[in-house]
Amino acid sequence: MLILAKAAMALMLGFVLSLITGLFVIPLFKKLHFGQSVSKLISKRHLKKEGTPTMGGVIFIVPVIISLILLYLKGSIEISYNLIIVVFVFLAYAVLGFVDDFLKIKYHNNNGVSLVTKFLIQMVIALIFFYLFMKGGGEPTLSLSFLNIYIPLGWMFGLFILFLLVGTTNAVNITDGLDGLAAGLSAIAFFAYGIITWNAGWLEGYQEIAIFCFLLTGSLIGFLVFNTHPARIFMGDLGSLALGGALASVAVVSRHELSLVLIGGVFVIETLSSLIQIISIRQFNKKIFLKAPLHHHFEELGWAETDIIKMFWVVGFILAMAAITYGVWL
Repeated sequence: MLILAKAAMALMLGFVLSLITGLFVIPLFKKLHFGQSVSKLISKRHLKKEGTPTMGGVIFIVPVIISLILLYLKGSIEISYNLIIVVFVFLAYAVLGFVDDFLKIKYHNNNGVSLVTKFLIQMVIALIFFYLFMKGGGEPTLSLSFLNIYIPLGWMFGLFILFLLVGTTNAVNITDGLDGLAAGLSAIAFFAYGIITWNAGWLEGYQEIAIFCFLLTGSLIGFLVFNTHPARIFMGDLGSLALGGALASVAVVSRHELSLVLIGGVFVIETLSSLIQIISIRQFNKKIFLKAPLHHHFEELGWAETDIIKMFWVVGFILAMAAITYGVWL
């Protein structure tokens, strides 16, 4: 019961602080003209979203950090090494996203930080995380606990983490194209990892990692109050990159890296749809999808935005529950 009470407390704390933050942030960002520039290459019905405030990621990032500080000062949690490196990745990618969003707002376009520069910085953050993870006693081993198989990867584990962090941050960013889509899927994903991590008693600071996940879940639900259709604010790269980085780092420290394929299954599908479309156009000059990523394909088919979001959330929920069954029960 204590575990359930702590999880509920973290969810509620994150939710309430997120609501309070949103009530202050949205009017402020409107006053500062922190509006989103919408590309004309996307569906025409998205043009009406032009000028909607962006950088809304602060609505769920700030409450999580404040909550962790308050809980530490109250003596409810300890600041473990694993929590520190997860929060480092969370904030490092948030800073990168902030710079990208700020440049987009300043120059009123969607260019921001160049793709090459952004990719290089993402790699640097991932490499720092790998170094800190290994220094903290992490083992370069890929585990399939259900089959009791453990695969030592050596230096290749560094490449695996690099791929995981960079891939996940970009996957969440790609999925963030409809009101509430990425935020809802992320809330489901972090809730799943909260449950999985709380059952990883062998992990140093496992309770703190779980509380971080539940705090972020609650904060994302609070953010959805402002971000569901019609969105009053977008999370921006500030939010999507931070979420992707945190999701991947939690997967690594909890040693449930492969569960991320299921828990983040919709993110994976969205990314693959974009990759397949690019390859098909460049190699065969043909389109597989009417428009990529996949959520835009359904838009082109005439689906309502809310129906697409609900369908993707349901799929994400089913996959997350399957991952919990694998990660906790089996």
